[in-house]
Amino acid sequence: MRWTAAAAIVVTCSRVPLRRAAMSEPARHVRVDGAAATQTAQAAARRLLANVERVVVGKHDQIAVVLSAFISGGHVLLEDVPGTAKTVLARALALSIEGATFARLQGTPDLQPTDVTGLSIFNQRTREFEFRPGPVFANVVLVDEINRAMPRTQSALLEAMAERQVTVDGVTRALPDPFLVIATENPIEQEGTFPLPEAQLDRFALRAGLGYPDRDEEISIVLAQRHGHPIRALEAVVSTDELRTVLRAGEDVYVDDLIVGWTVDLVRATREVAGVAVGASVRGSLTLERTARAWALLHGRNYVVPADVERLFLPVLGHRLLLTVSYLAETRGLSRDQALESIRERCLELAPAPDWKW
Repeated sequence: MRWTAAAAIVVTCSRVPLRRAAMSEPARHVRVDGAAATQTAQAAARRLLANVERVVVGKHDQIAVVLSAFISGGHVLLEDVPGTAKTVLARALALSIEGATFARLQGTPDLQPTDVTGLSIFNQRTREFEFRPGPVFANVVLVDEINRAMPRTQSALLEAMAERQVTVDGVTRALPDPFLVIATENPIEQEGTFPLPEAQLDRFALRAGLGYPDRDEEISIVLAQRHGHPIRALEAVVSTDELRTVLRAGEDVYVDDLIVGWTVDLVRATREVAGVAVGASVRGSLTLERTARAWALLHGRNYVVPADVERLFLPVLGHRLLLTVSYLAETRGLSRDQALESIRERCLELAPAPDWKW
């Protein structure tokens, strides 16, 4: 039933003929008995999204992008000007999950790696060393102004983000499950900062920004905080078990072979398109496909359509692209987002989206 419903809707979107023999192949990978679990997961994901929107006003699309990374098991880099609710978003997400723990790290030049991971302290009573876990041992970890921390401290997050574990004094310790790192950067102040190297940027599933609210939304924010911040009244709406159901459901969202192939072609186009010196790696292909599945789940579908991949192209791949000096000179009058949008259009020309005509 899941393949039949999906095909009936997305069949109208295609230019490339679909082989009749391919119809039976995807059906073997679809769990018909998982329909109820998928609906439960979609309802829980919608509650989570709506609850965060109670305190982060007017940013439905941006919150959905962050949640897509969370559901797909990735981490998020938020790059925006101060005062745009980046910290509030991370706190609201943790508060919306029953039993979830939240930790906040402020990036400063004197922040040490052990301030992130924890360290072993000698207990004079027991005459033994005891490990004291650092703030990274939380479900949602906010690293505020990560580019103000020293490179050595930034690298302490690499193992945690990639392997979901921390090794201290030769002992490896698993991090809580689920685990999400939300790091923030301030793009307008670069004095005293240590830019993240490309290898570390690649560890983030996506980079996004919240931006300023419009006038009416800003008025509602001012009025809502007259007697305190609304986050104080925020309550959990999703249990840990429900969240795990959401994460599992994200893995079961159907992606047709045509879309998988096109997603890979789109990522490979970033390695060939003019204006890009270094394109996205295989990790970009993996992340784009996983995040598209989570995005589809958040929007009430158990299948991915080409529009999902197109929408997530820049958040997932934009920070993985190293642009050429000549292209930066050509687009010096444009913002980085505008320059990357032009790259996206060029990639779509090299790898056009598949059509679904019979």
